Formats: sequence, C-alpha cells, structure tokens
Amino acid sequence: MKASGTLREYKVVGRLLPSVKNPTPPLYRMRIFAPNHVVAKSRFWYFVSQLRKMKKANGETVYCGLVHEKTPLKVKNFGIWLRYDSRSGTHNMYREYRDLTTSAAVTQCYRDMGARHRARAHSIHIMKVQEIAANKCRRPAIKYRYRV
Repeated sequence: MKASGTLREYKVVGRLLPSVKNPTPPLYRMRIFAPNHVVAKSRFWYFVSQLRKMKKANGETVYCGLVHEKTPLKVKNFGIWLRYDSRSGTHNMYREYRDLTTSAAVTQCYRDMGARHRARAHSIHIMKVQEIAANKCRRPAIKYRYRV
C-alpha cells in the first residue's frame, strides 16, 4: 500500500461465495485505513486471507463504505496498537497521537513510523485504534504537553 495523501477509514464487509455446501456463509467485517476504496478492498482481502481460509477468487465484498467521524472538531487522544516488519523482524508497538479524527491520527502514525523507524506503509498493520481519555495516556509527550 502506498500511503500517499491522507488516509481514510473504511468499513469493509465480505464473505465466501454461497455454495451448495454452505448456502449462508458468515460475514467478516474489518476497519481498514486506506487512501481510497480500491486499496481498502485489497487490504481487506489481504488480511482475511491471513486469518481465514478465504481469498478474493472465491469470495465477495458485500459492503465497502467510508466511516465519518462523529465529532471532527474536538481534539482527542488516540492509542494505536500496530505490528510492523523491520529489517530485523516483526515488532508490536503501542503509540499515542493527538488529533481531530481517527484517520488523521492513523495518517500521522504512518508518517511517524516512516520517519523514526524507516517502516514502509505496506509493512505496517494497524491492529486497533481507540480514543483514550487524557488521564489514561501513557506517553509523557501526550500526557503533559496538552494539560489544561
């Protein structure tokens, strides 16, 4: 994936194609951060094929929609759990960012990982993004810099 421009948050739902053996296959939903809907669907199939015995050739995308922020004018703290591949191995990481929207915080994370760790966008896997309260912040840069 090329993380050019700002990333957007997509909700992608997919499933296996119905067959005689399995007429109603279960739906799988993922929260994907990508520059456009084409890349979002591609990333969905990439992750699903790693987790389940499914691939795009025998599956279908049921829904791919843009997720809009509920309060885009309020500054929030975000905790991002991610996994990335470096030259020496795979690393798990927790990072905190302060931004207006979830997608802006994730974009900031991709830029920061590229700058600090030379991690390419295709090697970064966002596991979870969560809005966190100011008193729950772990990182001093976020915790003390913006205290009111």
